[in-house]
Amino acid sequence: MTSRALFHPDFQPLPYWWEAWRPEPGQVEDLPRRTRVAIIGAGYAGLSAALELARTGIETVVLEAGLPGGGASTRNGGAVSGGVNVGKSFTGGRSRASGERRAALLGGAAEAFGLVETLIGREAIACCWEKRGRFVGAFTPAHYRDLEVRLASLNADAAADARMLPRSRQREEIASDYYYGGMVIARAGKLHPALYFKGLLDACRRHGVPIVAEAAVRRIRHQPVMPADRAWQLGTVRGTIEAAEVVVATNGYTGDITPKLKARLVPIASHIIATEELPDDLARSLIPNGRTISDTPRVLTYYRMSPDARRVIFGGRARFTAVDAMVSAPILHRFMTDRFPELRDARVTHAWTGNVAFTFDALPHMGQEEGLHYCLGCNGSGIAMMSYLGWQTARKIAGAANCPSAFEQDELPGFPVYRGDPWFLPALGGWFRFRDALDRRRAQAEGGKA
Repeated sequence: MTSRALFHPDFQPLPYWWEAWRPEPGQVEDLPRRTRVAIIGAGYAGLSAALELARTGIETVVLEAGLPGGGASTRNGGAVSGGVNVGKSFTGGRSRASGERRAALLGGAAEAFGLVETLIGREAIACCWEKRGRFVGAFTPAHYRDLEVRLASLNADAAADARMLPRSRQREEIASDYYYGGMVIARAGKLHPALYFKGLLDACRRHGVPIVAEAAVRRIRHQPVMPADRAWQLGTVRGTIEAAEVVVATNGYTGDITPKLKARLVPIASHIIATEELPDDLARSLIPNGRTISDTPRVLTYYRMSPDARRVIFGGRARFTAVDAMVSAPILHRFMTDRFPELRDARVTHAWTGNVAFTFDALPHMGQEEGLHYCLGCNGSGIAMMSYLGWQTARKIAGAANCPSAFEQDELPGFPVYRGDPWFLPALGGWFRFRDALDRRRAQAEGGKA
């Protein structure tokens, strides 16, 4: 298919999810002069924290630089897991975490999955929630063995209800021979990310939380000589607000206003396409059990059927930085047809991107930096982990947490020469693509037996 023929006549360089709900100014909120808690960032973490604080009777204001939902919260793939991504940092000797800490982290990730279910049910959020599970495809036989190593821990500590599936049975889960078997995880789900966000936003507004849009914070100043309820002063483009406590929930869009936090996060662009509606028999055959699919190469992909099961939503690291949809869409389409050759003629109707925040230890984090609370670093598990970290931060502020979260540490880890400018990402992406190609060729040369 030529590049021109790849795009549907109705193509839009916008998220497919925005067909159902699109970020908009909505009710114009005035900026209050004072609040108990000021939250910077109206994404999943910020809204989850605000909702929990409001439910405990704590006055809260959310400040958003743009439109609520304009960032990654309405731009992701909609997959919800309970620990499979967190567990990645514990393989191959890359983690120094003790067995007890590993268990606590995976237990927290499992709790995050449960929290999403709780929020959806309690707030009556209509977001196409389905607990259909996930299939993690092994890119090489060695990756299959790595997944086997992780299996016991995921089941014991994250209640994942996972099992291995050899390549000989792979078509039970996916109409493709691309992978070398993989892992089936029953405790995983998917939803419509924009509608989930809308549900959180509506819930916050029902509880009286002001969501102040287009109020970028330009200055944060600690006021030690002021009363405790005015300890912080935040200067925004819409005026100044004072607060007793501040929560930074900006994740992949963390900027210069919090330079120490910015220097501990690597924003990586994740790109997604949506296909046109497919013939019914073809659409039904691709992922017969309706699971979300992810895989194990360094340049990963993730994909699923749309909520109406008529389109493929296909995402991945087409590039590690933001690029035009005319660049990313052909790359993702090639990745898709590598896995599903029968989709070679499927045209693209939507293509978009959003920032994911990675940390240097590949774990999500919450804590305090110079008195500022933060919940950052989803590492690709934004729906569950950012909802959870926001909720946990709110419970900490409210004094409702019985013990510290497993994701709370004294300091968000950094790297000595990094200051928040990921200039190295294009080179890193090239190196990862080279290593993936090398691993794949080696697997094929060895006969590819898992």
